[in-house]
Amino acid sequence: MTREHMSPVDVAWLRMDRPTNLMVIVGVMTFDGPLEFETLRRRVAERFAALPRFRARPLDGDVGAFWEEDPDFDLDAHLHRTALPAPAGQAELEALAGELACTELDRRRPLWEFHLVENHAEGAAVILRIHHCYADGMALMDVFMGMTDDPPAPPPEASHRRRRRGRLAWIGELPVPGSALVERALAAGGHWMSRLAEFALHPRQANELAQHAVALLAEATRVALLPPDPPTPLKGRLGRRKRIAWGERLPLHEVATVARAHGCKINDVLMATAAGALGDYLRARGVDTRGLTIRATVPVNLRRPEDASSLGNAFGLVFLDLPVGIADPLARLYAVQEAMDGLKRSYQPLLTLGLLGALGLMPGRLETAAIDLLSVKSTLVASNVPGPRQAVRFGGRRITGLVFWVPQSGELAAGISLMSYDGAVRFGLLADARRVPDPKAVVARFPAAFEQLVLATLLGPLAAPSRRRATPARPSPARRRGAPSRPRPSTRKPSGRA
Repeated sequence: MTREHMSPVDVAWLRMDRPTNLMVIVGVMTFDGPLEFETLRRRVAERFAALPRFRARPLDGDVGAFWEEDPDFDLDAHLHRTALPAPAGQAELEALAGELACTELDRRRPLWEFHLVENHAEGAAVILRIHHCYADGMALMDVFMGMTDDPPAPPPEASHRRRRRGRLAWIGELPVPGSALVERALAAGGHWMSRLAEFALHPRQANELAQHAVALLAEATRVALLPPDPPTPLKGRLGRRKRIAWGERLPLHEVATVARAHGCKINDVLMATAAGALGDYLRARGVDTRGLTIRATVPVNLRRPEDASSLGNAFGLVFLDLPVGIADPLARLYAVQEAMDGLKRSYQPLLTLGLLGALGLMPGRLETAAIDLLSVKSTLVASNVPGPRQAVRFGGRRITGLVFWVPQSGELAAGISLMSYDGAVRFGLLADARRVPDPKAVVARFPAAFEQLVLATLLGPLAAPSRRRATPARPSPARRRGAPSRPRPSTRKPSGRA
């Protein structure tokens, strides 16, 4: 029976399961017509289950965790056919996805499943569930692209370098200081101790290592001093039920146009839209949001483009301030832009990736305590994985919709997903049913929040004073007591670049 050691980071995600928060990634695809079950089965067999990792089950033991090949692997145990109650529309599909999001996977088998919904009103739908320990969103998107009718050929090495310099500024693609150091460490694999000695013997590399070590220590201090997020209906005791909803598509060219008009990034616009929608939802729940800022835990991709096809988890996390208490859409955008600009110089992604690796080497009790300490510092997860720019086909059917959700760790109750596909971006929400009983009420506010931003942009000079008022929302009193001081608001002129 073949066994392979799991990486410490993957072990950390394996052990993060809780009855109230399962570490299961959920994805939903909808099609423009019926999809035959045998077509799905053949495609999964040839292009998904053919990868050895997906025929292995994770085993956690006292002296480490392993990938063990399932001696009784049965593809049919991972493929399911189901039907929705009438009228079999989006609401019924959302209910099924929410039910599956809080249903445990069978630990005796590899931890993934495909569910074919044969009677979806639009034609057909497929729901994928896979445990986070297998791969992160960037890696799974690469696997998904390999399952389409015309999988893209891997670009040459030179193209990888060009992509890296000119990549779109998505949440998962922030430039990270010290990335080159991490790449060398990852390349060293199990010989990292000998490479550490090599650093020490070469003054230039030793100096670089010392500079990064000091910066990481300072970042660890800042993260440790972050106070808990303020109480809102989005935080509190969790239950075991999850609810899922996704909203309308926003044309990506419109988002890019707004970003260019204000000299910011596409992702700044998307997160400012999310902050506006969340603020409006909280006010509808009776929350006084004046001066309120909450944090989102945001994954940041640390995977090299040439390693996109490798499985496993290679991302860090940052804590992004969402100024939900700023009513002015332009002031809110500039506050998000300033927060994002600060994170681009942050060592938080490297720090949290290293922390996850360390937790994977520790007993589960210590990991649980550490995750609890981190989860109180934010309110939700916000993740973004860029999908295909053009519509793709699967089994001869065009995929009309593509959405996904990553799980929430610790005591986090909600997760926002931003999925770009076929020239548009779609917001989705996965939330604890106790904390957010009506996720549709949240995602329904995203288009309006974006329209407010568009309208403010079109007003032109009339909206210009917002730039001068673009100070971040006032943190809660508890946060002001423990948070490090903020940099002064930026006064640079818009560059016109997206």
